[in-house]
Amino acid sequence: MKTALKMAAGAGAALFAALPAWAQDAAAAAPAAPFTPTAEMVNKGDVAWMIVATALVLMMSVPALALFYGGLVRTKNMLSVLMQVLTIVCVAALVWFSWGYSMAFTNGGDLNKYVGGFSKVFLAGVDPTTFAATFSNGVYLPELVFVMFQMTFACITPALIVGAFAERVKFTPLIIFTVLWLTLAYFPIAHMVWYWAGPDFLHAAPDDTGLLWSWGALDFAGGTVVHINAGIAGLIGCIVIGPRIGYKSEPMPPHNLVMTMIGASLLWIGWFGFNAGSGLEANAFGALAFVNTFVATAAAGVAWAVIEQVVHKKPSLLGAASGVVAGLVAITPAAGFAHPGTAIILGAVASLVCFFFVTTVKNALKYDDTLDVFGIHAVGGIVGAIGTGIVADPALGGQGWIDYTAPVAKAGVYDMAGQVVTQLWAVGTTIAWTGVVSLVLFLALKYTIGLRPKAEVEVEGLDLNEHGERAYNY
Repeated sequence: MKTALKMAAGAGAALFAALPAWAQDAAAAAPAAPFTPTAEMVNKGDVAWMIVATALVLMMSVPALALFYGGLVRTKNMLSVLMQVLTIVCVAALVWFSWGYSMAFTNGGDLNKYVGGFSKVFLAGVDPTTFAATFSNGVYLPELVFVMFQMTFACITPALIVGAFAERVKFTPLIIFTVLWLTLAYFPIAHMVWYWAGPDFLHAAPDDTGLLWSWGALDFAGGTVVHINAGIAGLIGCIVIGPRIGYKSEPMPPHNLVMTMIGASLLWIGWFGFNAGSGLEANAFGALAFVNTFVATAAAGVAWAVIEQVVHKKPSLLGAASGVVAGLVAITPAAGFAHPGTAIILGAVASLVCFFFVTTVKNALKYDDTLDVFGIHAVGGIVGAIGTGIVADPALGGQGWIDYTAPVAKAGVYDMAGQVVTQLWAVGTTIAWTGVVSLVLFLALKYTIGLRPKAEVEVEGLDLNEHGERAYNY
């Protein structure tokens, strides 16, 4: 009995001594508790800034883009452009609410690299108690704020396209194209570029990202998603529809450059929300995007005026406004990554390249891109997207890239050559995707319900024939 008791006591002591090690092994084997955002992680300053930024981006569509485009067309088509932009904004907002947000910013299961799913159609499950990730660990926005901010991007992108074939497209087919193009081109590309699990989730789900995000492509505010996407669609549209009656044989000057100047100025102001708001927080990176949006645009405007002074001996207001927009487009993907000094260089280079395309290339290839959507938005977006790989380099004062697969996000090792190659792949993927989708949609509409009005309607103007109104009654 004594021997048995001694053996039991010894076993008990050994068991007690082993308990800490067992406990550690059990803790290591147990799954980590799921991370759950809380209301305490929402900063009211971030929320206030993002609501303001959302309103600024909406202003970019109406009235800014509408006035910018409207002033550039002839008097007989002024109202039609205003109506097209306004209606596209309204339709895109409803499409975004219905299925766009879900397709762009939810997990798409087996197709997750390319498009989201339908778990949040009609904003199912989205309410004031749900949250959206920012780019910082433990910092969140109310999901409704994120929904609205991204909605304004979905509204302006198809509105940009109409400038490429302004003055010669029927209203109803254009709106049908908008719905289909958003669904098949914009939402998938937005998902591929911008969808990810968030900084507090990605380390546990490193594959929960869109295709271009998984490649490491950098696009701060939409060089690929918005500008290349819309610009390529515009080029295909103007080619499929064909040139305006009288193109190259009769003068077609802008009817109101004052209105174009007002529109360009409002675009610039609204673009601060577009770029600085894309950081999703009221912080230093938002301030960096803000200053870059200012100085790159200024450089582009000056560069275009100087080029015209050299080439034509007269700098024009239309040219300066075009340069400003080219600079805004080019800095968009790089806004939160570049040093202001390299942002200035990027803006000036984009202005030079865009000038070459809207004059020399356009005339050589003889396509009628009415308001230079391809020459400024697609070309400027391509210059900016590729240039982002250069200006983001920390060796040039850039911000590099952040490794969000770490439990706490940290800076990654920057490889400029590798990043530029990644940017090229992102540009190519965007061009191919939207190019195929846009071509199929334009051809399908052309050979079914038709895209172009009758010749007599086009000659008389779209204002009266399409909408029964005039922009000016005098």
